[in-house]
Amino acid sequence: MNVITVAKRIATALDDMKALDVRVIDVRKITTIADVIIIASGRSDRHLRALADSAAQTARTCKLRVLGTEGERTGEWVLVDMGDIIVHLMHPTARAYYQLEKLWSNGGREVAVSK
Repeated sequence: MNVITVAKRIATALDDMKALDVRVIDVRKITTIADVIIIASGRSDRHLRALADSAAQTARTCKLRVLGTEGERTGEWVLVDMGDIIVHLMHPTARAYYQLEKLWSNGGREVAVSK
């Protein structure tokens, strides 16, 4: 299964869990740290942890190994590292402050995820 297909499945799983404003950005042409960045928001710390669990479980189902998860204790920003795919789950205020979409879409290509 290619990385874009897996990223779309993860994005769909996040959307099913009521994540807010899910974005999938193909960054293969601008960085070597990952192929795809997924950014989404959650309504609470608990919601962010549930989203992170869902993203990790979907990755495992697609035979993608989860290398690590950071920020679950603080909950404001949870990062799930899957090597080729990195998922950023943030409170809307943190997301507005850090503006990751602006950073990664500068040269990256947003991928449409059908619902």
